[in-house]
Amino acid sequence: KQPLWVPDSEAPNCMNCQVKFTFTKRRHHCRACGKVFCGSCCKRKCKLQYMEKEARVCTGCYNDINKAQAFERMMSPTGLVPSSSVSSEHSAVPPVEEAQMPGSASSPSLSALLPISALKQPGIEGLCPREQRRVWFADGILPNGEVADTTKLSSGAKRLSQDLSPVNPDLPETHTEDDMLTDVNQKWKEKIDIMTRTEESHPSVPSDNAQQRVSGQSELVPSYESVTLGTEECSPAAEAKTSCSAVDQAAHDVSVSPSSYRALCGVEKCVRRDISLVPDGDNLPPLLLAVGEKGKDPVVEEHPSHQKITSLLGEGGPTPLTFILNANLLVNVKLITCSSERCWCFSTNGLHGLGQAEIVILLQRLPEEDVFPSEMFKLFLEIYKDAMKGRFVRNMENITFTENFLSNKEHGGFLFVSPTFQKLDDQILPDNPFLCGILIHKLEIPWAKVFPIRLMLRLGAEYGAYPTPVVSYRHRKPLFGEIGHTIMNLLVDLRNYQYTLHTIDNLFVHVEMGRSCIKIPLKKYNEIMKVINSSNEHVISIGASFNTEADSHLVCVQNKHGLYHTQAVSATGHPRKVTGASFVVFNGALKTSSGFLAKSSIVEDGLMVQITRETMESLRQALRDKKDFRITCGKMDTEDVKEYVDICWVENEEKTNKGILSPVDGKSIGGTQSEKTPQGRDFEREGKVMKCTEVCYFVKDNELSSAVPHQFAKEIATACSTALCPHLKTLKSNGMNKIGLRVSIDSDMVEYLAGSGGHLLPQNYLNDLDSALIPVIHGGMSDPTTLPVKMELIFFITEHL
Repeated sequence: KQPLWVPDSEAPNCMNCQVKFTFTKRRHHCRACGKVFCGSCCKRKCKLQYMEKEARVCTGCYNDINKAQAFERMMSPTGLVPSSSVSSEHSAVPPVEEAQMPGSASSPSLSALLPISALKQPGIEGLCPREQRRVWFADGILPNGEVADTTKLSSGAKRLSQDLSPVNPDLPETHTEDDMLTDVNQKWKEKIDIMTRTEESHPSVPSDNAQQRVSGQSELVPSYESVTLGTEECSPAAEAKTSCSAVDQAAHDVSVSPSSYRALCGVEKCVRRDISLVPDGDNLPPLLLAVGEKGKDPVVEEHPSHQKITSLLGEGGPTPLTFILNANLLVNVKLITCSSERCWCFSTNGLHGLGQAEIVILLQRLPEEDVFPSEMFKLFLEIYKDAMKGRFVRNMENITFTENFLSNKEHGGFLFVSPTFQKLDDQILPDNPFLCGILIHKLEIPWAKVFPIRLMLRLGAEYGAYPTPVVSYRHRKPLFGEIGHTIMNLLVDLRNYQYTLHTIDNLFVHVEMGRSCIKIPLKKYNEIMKVINSSNEHVISIGASFNTEADSHLVCVQNKHGLYHTQAVSATGHPRKVTGASFVVFNGALKTSSGFLAKSSIVEDGLMVQITRETMESLRQALRDKKDFRITCGKMDTEDVKEYVDICWVENEEKTNKGILSPVDGKSIGGTQSEKTPQGRDFEREGKVMKCTEVCYFVKDNELSSAVPHQFAKEIATACSTALCPHLKTLKSNGMNKIGLRVSIDSDMVEYLAGSGGHLLPQNYLNDLDSALIPVIHGGMSDPTTLPVKMELIFFITEHL
């Protein structure tokens, strides 16, 4: 229904910002509410039900319509709302899109190449015939007071600059590098060609105070080459306001998933800078209705009601509900079905910014439970706070509770595991790496602390999932009771947790018919030496990793009488060929008078090998020398079929950083070896913090150089952070809150690439990086023992809370 308009005579001031109207500061009526505003407060356009075309609306009505549309999209069974009724801003663009000409070393953005004029000229087909020509003011208003249709302005202006601007023969020709466009489809290539021609044909540079307003919907594309236009230098103030070339704008045109780290961009504008936005009681934190993309700010419901959340969850749309725990941490929640169980799926988004793996928890939904337990949010905040202090949760680690959790004092905590063979819906998963949290019983805490692989596999056997379920079952009975008699009493401290079994990553124990094999990665030699040097002369005990190479695994089960026995759980359901074990113990107390060369047996979920003292000494020496060793088991002086236990050193074939994509070029960096950040401090500017969370080393032949350049990586991280620190606000505003820096150095080659979201950073950032990085990189070449070096540093931009 058309609203009643407030008469001009009753509105001497803008009804939002209170600015006084003058001959040049004109009145504008909002077509949605009828109130009177200035051009700045009434610059949006959207389609209203009582009008056939898009009309001018105030900022408040625009936000209300946008929010209603976001709710409609979330309530829709398909998750989509056809033919969006809200258009982008037409009379002015957000600050990050306002273009002023950068210095001569920077590449011009498309907006800087458009003709600068107080009047806008329409026409995608060139100039209109004389009788059809129309003009309108820079705020998008026609002389008769109507709102102009400016949707074709950007493309029309670009076409005009190509067709009418004279070619300057002195302008350097711009070439596009083929290797930077290998992943770009033909459509993108054609648009880049158009930009290149535009740069060649339009050398004029606007003055410092000239700003070209362009449509928020204009599509901009990456530009990897700089064009030198004249010799005008850009002042620091102008540089701060410079639009960050076409790559920045291209980031706006990419659809942002709620599980993507980019979804955090702009959230800080909508919420308080508190470390916790989770209210007391059963109230819920702010709800993110729409992520900020295509130049728009996010849409946030600050106080969502339980009734509204229940309705949204009940619809079961394709997208989860996204809650804002703080400006750096989101939690996506969705009601799903997993393993025939209805579950509340929680997945975090933002822990990567602190160097912590994201967390996924699938919590069993209780009957008649309409809304998920908000107590889960406090758990994620505790993980966040611990990560801020450098206390990270890793694979096979745990968090335990001292108080009631989820209304049950028997809920003991969570065991966190890296998913392996479990089937998970990609729609609910965060970016890699992430961990799955499994709810454990209080009586299971000792096993979670000292020997978590036993608990993990026991859960899998109980619920028919290999190797373990990802669903957290509530109010269940414990799978282990009082500790009782177990071989682990000899190997670990199950009471005070003072010592535990030394577990070596990617060490596998294979149990086959007539043969067992302990596979030790060559790169774990130093850890093996620690085990040997810390063990007594009679026993060597080593914890193994979950065996991803086996088709089944030994499981230790405790019966109701407290006794332990062995089962085997299969991954395939077919007859077992290779069974994994969770530990191996070499016991050197076998006497030669026993008549046995050696004995091997399955004990609980591990392998026990009894050998003589002489064989133990030979085994220790073989391990020190990094040599393979075979133990023959069976009776002496008989021709019976013997069994063998082989200790083999193997090349490391672990799939490190599996599924992780580089921010530089969007390609997989699987196989690289990661280490936590070497950076000693964070860099802060205007409330934004830049942090290097890890360094990925590209290794050759699975061997990292003996002289790992930790100090060099730290200097690179510091130099990069120093160079980009002045641009943190602009970078995050343009969706570049995760940045990769790849450095390659050899005796005759030096190269670095910096990018975000799979695209290289714009040239104006690279200029600052050149000044900071080149001296450090050349300094790193002074030590030839560390060459060649190829590494990628990962940076995140977060909010200071």
